[in-house]
Amino acid sequence: MSGEVFWLLELNVNLGRENEFRSLMAEMVAAAETNEPRTLTYLWNLHADGTMCHIYERYADSEAALEHLRNFQEKFASRFLDVLAPTRFVVYGSPSDELKEALTGFLPFYMHQVGGFAR
Repeated sequence: MSGEVFWLLELNVNLGRENEFRSLMAEMVAAAETNEPRTLTYLWNLHADGTMCHIYERYADSEAALEHLRNFQEKFASRFLDVLAPTRFVVYGSPSDELKEALTGFLPFYMHQVGGFAR
């Protein structure tokens, strides 16, 4: 997992916007899957009541995450932030200083691995 970067983004779905959420999610997942080969994992999860979303994203390295952020900013950011309200953003792995700077607006928490393994 050397060099990998991953994060968990927790968001509230704005009231009455679940249908827009689902449409935007489908579009964003398709774009990441088609255009971002170094996006390793991109999973959206919705609470049963439709009010809270978790997005788990995993990238080969900081440059892959930056590529995703550039695509996000260019194509999705305004709609995303209109439909969803970020509440917590936790970053894991080894983000570069450039990636940390790019994530500043989301007020991330950075966690540092102290043990364990991944297969």
